[in-house]
Amino acid sequence: MTDINLHAAWIGMLLGGLFGATQGLFFHKEEWLGGYGSWPRRMMRLGHISFFGIAFINIAFAFTAKSLGIDQDVALPSALFLIGAIGMPLICYLSAFIKPIRHLFFIPALSIIGGIASLIWTMSTYNVF
Repeated sequence: MTDINLHAAWIGMLLGGLFGATQGLFFHKEEWLGGYGSWPRRMMRLGHISFFGIAFINIAFAFTAKSLGIDQDVALPSALFLIGAIGMPLICYLSAFIKPIRHLFFIPALSIIGGIASLIWTMSTYNVF
């Protein structure tokens, strides 16, 4: 069950590197996308780093579930972490250019929070605390 999260994590790391390298080609231009503090540039930076941050969450989840022997009973947190891994960078990049999409940030944010909560719940049912 957690293998998909591990794969998604490494794909996220690769995409974070590729998107970061692409954006890095233009960072030296002070007014690129309206300047350093502009909405598009901030959202693109957030999208770039969210690839890495959520990848680390997926790696931690996969190794936690496997090391505790609960990796066959974590379908819900697995799915929620995958939604966050796809949704957060996607919404960041889309909202950089279509500002109203920012109203969808609650979807990946709640997915990650729900994934963490459901993992903790599952761990408590296995008495691993």
